[in-house]
Amino acid sequence: MAWIISKYLITAFMVVIISEVAKRSDKLGGFIAALPLVTLLTLVWLYIEHQPETKIANHAWYTFWYVLPTLPMFLVFPWMLTRWGFWPGLVASILLTCILFAGFAYILKRFGIYLL
Repeated sequence: MAWIISKYLITAFMVVIISEVAKRSDKLGGFIAALPLVTLLTLVWLYIEHQPETKIANHAWYTFWYVLPTLPMFLVFPWMLTRWGFWPGLVASILLTCILFAGFAYILKRFGIYLL
């Protein structure tokens, strides 16, 4: 149980640090947030917990493919934010991401990569 609590605290700490840095510097906060810190932590947690190398490798592989359709959200959300406000812009960005992900998964299926 202590291990799980430690994982939560370390992971939450990273999110808090990023949000605190972003309050002071948009650029540095964005840079730190763009680093794949959560993925790296996940890979470390999987390794420490003696998960098979194939599971760790699959996690990295699928993360790559899942990231690609999320990227347009970071361009669309700022535009929506200034026109629609925070919550409507965020919800619309999430919906757009889901639609792009479904389309991306459909396209990749034709190449033998199954995301869904």
